[in-house]
Amino acid sequence: MSSEKITAEVRSEFGKGAARRIRRADKIPAVIYGHGAEPTHVTLPGHETLMALRHHGQNALLELDIDGKTQLALTKQVQVDPLRRVIEHIDFVAVIAGEKVTVEVAVHTVGEAAPGTVVTVEHAALTVEAEATHVPEGFEISVEGVEAGTIITAGEVALPNGVTLVTDADANVVNIAAAPTAAQVEADLEAAEAEAGIVHDAPEAEATEAE
Repeated sequence: MSSEKITAEVRSEFGKGAARRIRRADKIPAVIYGHGAEPTHVTLPGHETLMALRHHGQNALLELDIDGKTQLALTKQVQVDPLRRVIEHIDFVAVIAGEKVTVEVAVHTVGEAAPGTVVTVEHAALTVEAEATHVPEGFEISVEGVEAGTIITAGEVALPNGVTLVTDADANVVNIAAAPTAAQVEADLEAAEAEAGIVHDAPEAEATEAE
């Protein structure tokens, strides 16, 4: 996992008004926590930071240049505006090379399971421990040709060297089940409607015969 070099500016203005001014200037407010030091409030270049996060994912490692000093920062939380889809704020954890960190890494399935099956990802991410500079960007789980009735657990997911699983090894991650038939779907729909108290009017022909 490589780090992106980005120049950060220390900021002294806080609050919603200051954050809005920062974002209007195409910059992103952020905070760096960790190692027993006081949080460092910084401003990051908007486009450059966005591209780094897109390229490296939820655990992006940034090499921040802060007043001439370099600080490795692991992305912890990214706040995104739900409507405009712009980054509003980022929380980082300060790390050093070789340090072990506990992070959540996304799970992705690849391939096509056997015909007539449905693939369900029950754990979208696994919690693992890894060196801060070697955090995996994601785990790929192949379901190519896998038959219905197969469950892939966390312990069966291949991990890179140096990465330790924290999630319970017996936790179900991917479930490959038989696809429901049309009759099963209709029966489930009728049961759900009955439970919700939904009553449909009888078809016109049936209503006429009843009279």
